[in-house]
Amino acid sequence: MTNVPHDLFTQSALDSLREQAPLAARLRPRTIDDIIGQRHLLGASGPLRRLIESDRLSSIILWGPPGTGKTTIAEVIAAATKREFVRLSAVTSGVKDVREVIDAAQRRLGEHQRRTIVFVDEIHRFNAAQQDSLLPAVEAGLITLVGATTENPFFEVNAPLRSRSTLLRLEPLSPDDIGDLLDRGAQVEGATLAAEARTLIVERSGGDGRQALTSLEVAIALAPEKRVDVAHAEAALSTSALRYGRNDHYDVISALIKSMRASDEKSALFWLARMIEAGDDPRFIARRLIVFASEDVGLADPTSLTVAVAAATAVEHVGLPEARYNLAHAVMHLAGAPKSRAVTDAIEAARESLLRGASIEVPEHLRDGNTPQGSVIPARRYD
Repeated sequence: MTNVPHDLFTQSALDSLREQAPLAARLRPRTIDDIIGQRHLLGASGPLRRLIESDRLSSIILWGPPGTGKTTIAEVIAAATKREFVRLSAVTSGVKDVREVIDAAQRRLGEHQRRTIVFVDEIHRFNAAQQDSLLPAVEAGLITLVGATTENPFFEVNAPLRSRSTLLRLEPLSPDDIGDLLDRGAQVEGATLAAEARTLIVERSGGDGRQALTSLEVAIALAPEKRVDVAHAEAALSTSALRYGRNDHYDVISALIKSMRASDEKSALFWLARMIEAGDDPRFIARRLIVFASEDVGLADPTSLTVAVAAATAVEHVGLPEARYNLAHAVMHLAGAPKSRAVTDAIEAARESLLRGASIEVPEHLRDGNTPQGSVIPARRYD
């Protein structure tokens, strides 16, 4: 019997898994040029591209919405720099796991002169002890940390670890980027994608590339002979394209805001229902209600901000369809509340005064009484 090298079995298994993997995983880029979106970081003169290509990358934290390429970028960095790529899950890994990875990185560097990238997904879920366990290795340059998070690292990542890392903000993919991604996916699957179906998935993806590809994969599975039309896209998205035209998103939110501003509760609820039934992101609606509470109601009813924030919190905890009650609660309160632009006018007046050259020196009677006269007041950090 012929002896087949073990690595051939390993490659065969990887190929088999790749064929069965979700479309988003199969389309994951392997080079910088394959990555769609994030041109401010990875474009021809992008800072991250320059650091990767020169192999001078230090520890970084990638933060941004889901489906914007955080994991993809980490894997491409490892491939481009020929470093060992080790993945840690902030959900399942403890301090012991972190120390084992660091010990292995030290051996790898000493024995093979090969550096290690440690990728920590959802790094904001690491507690203080877990984050601190990374510090010595990051500071010494023993490992290159690539952290990924959907949360603002200024609030969720320890200051010592954050100060030793470069923070890079990833943006939601643009409609053109999502369209290109769908075209790639359809080509890989050997499917045809009708223009209306493509437009619907682009509009409903919210800049999330992974969600767009998952929706496409479901639509293809539903389509006979892999010919995806708008009905298949609607079924995959569990929403109706007929209720929401291409430009309606901004028109309808405008109608909701103007109806509340006019204290027209019935109309405001109608436009809220239309947004929900059309599949709009309830978090977007909640954010607009929070803005309205201060911008249009303000001091005339200070409880309005509390109601709007509570509705946004409820959306996160409950989700649709039940969260429609929470949103309706807030809309009815805001529509019925007295209106005042005092808050908006006041901050705009202060901003205008600043821009027109008002003195920024703090008057003597307003200064910190504990600061010795003539000394320099250091800038404070609000991390």
